[in-house]
Amino acid sequence: MVKNFKNKNKIRTFLIAVVSMMVLSSCMTREKYDRPYEIVNENLFRTDQLPKDSSSIATVSWREIFTDAVLQKHIQNGLENNLDIRIALQNIVAAESYLKQSKAAYQPTLSAGPGYTFQTPSLNTQSGQILGDRRYNNLFDLSGDLSWEADIWGKLKAQEKSQFAQYLGTTAAHKAVKTDLVAAIASGYYQLLTFDEQKRIINETIAIRKKNLETTKALKDAGTLTEVAVQQSEALVFNAESLLVNIDTQTELLENAMSLLLGIPSQKIERTTLAQQKMPTNYKLGFSANLLSNRADVMQSEYNLISAFELTNAAKAEFYPSLRIGGSGGIQSSDIDKLFSVNSLFATLVGSLTQPILNKRQIRTNYEVSLARKEAAYLNFRKTLLNAGKEVSDALKIYEAQDSFISLKRKELNAYQKSVEFSQELVNYGMANYLEVLNASVNSLNAELNISNAEYAKMKAGVELYQALGGGWR
Repeated sequence: MVKNFKNKNKIRTFLIAVVSMMVLSSCMTREKYDRPYEIVNENLFRTDQLPKDSSSIATVSWREIFTDAVLQKHIQNGLENNLDIRIALQNIVAAESYLKQSKAAYQPTLSAGPGYTFQTPSLNTQSGQILGDRRYNNLFDLSGDLSWEADIWGKLKAQEKSQFAQYLGTTAAHKAVKTDLVAAIASGYYQLLTFDEQKRIINETIAIRKKNLETTKALKDAGTLTEVAVQQSEALVFNAESLLVNIDTQTELLENAMSLLLGIPSQKIERTTLAQQKMPTNYKLGFSANLLSNRADVMQSEYNLISAFELTNAAKAEFYPSLRIGGSGGIQSSDIDKLFSVNSLFATLVGSLTQPILNKRQIRTNYEVSLARKEAAYLNFRKTLLNAGKEVSDALKIYEAQDSFISLKRKELNAYQKSVEFSQELVNYGMANYLEVLNASVNSLNAELNISNAEYAKMKAGVELYQALGGGWR
């Protein structure tokens, strides 16, 4: 009776110690993550266009931005088949498994199973000499072990929050891959259309230059021009034909790259024409803070910061005592026939409250490393935001500048075309050098090709602006 009373007092004392620790831990406030608004609210966009509201075109689906039905089909196929997208999805699956593991950390560990031990002592030991002769011992058991750690200081909770942030980071990375993929497919598609347009221009130029070559030969036969003019005219034909070969090569290489984006073997890419494309007339930028909810790479960077912050909390909790409760129980006997009797039952319960004192500076080092990684994650978050603002500013400037650039290039082309006509007439009457015709023809072709490049640059800048604002993954 007295023995049972003493055991109850011991258990009561242990429980009081546990409750006291929990009460103490509740008085301690664990640090909570606060978004660094001092960098979020910075004016990241270099533009005179003050937003009238907080809306951004990034919230619009890519289907409303890229209205070409063929391009929409390519983007959809890319989102379904692209290998980078599928890899990102597998990363999400892996992160989800780690998250489930962190949630299960609160649960006890339990193991059970049968065991058998055979032992015979050495006769050359003290115990063996006492026994006098060799003994053979068998031990049969069927037991289980239980272990559980109380999350008094919130270490396990911090680790769970860190793992959850990493999981959200992988989902944001998946969105970032989708954004980049949509932009890459759209830019590649517009580049193919530009090559088609330039091929049309070059073919027309070749036809004109061949006609001029025939005219030059006729004027040479009439004594108006020399063989030099004929050779120069023929050189212009070869020059244009070489440009055509180059365009065909670039087109096929780009089709191969587009096929890779679409997750298919290299093949010809279906497309419409450059004249059928329509891009938004204006882009709503929204405020800089919109990047937090639209830019997937910014989201991922902040989730990395949250994860590092929570790991700092977990490292700090290592300085405090840890409460562990363990136990084992089952049946044990040296005679297998008596293994399942009541007398074979055994049980052990162990409770420990351990305060780390000397551990080769491991806890202090882990904490200092976690602080350094948290600061690095903060700096990377700020860098990502600044880079996002730069990309928006760059794309916006290019997009806005292309209209005036294209207008000037059209005026330049018109002047060169008139120069070709006038110089050709002067040559026909023997009033000009044929070199003037050649220069005017070369400049006219270059100006026309520059216009198509400028039109592509505007469409590409529109794609990049949409991408920079965080559009494409919805």
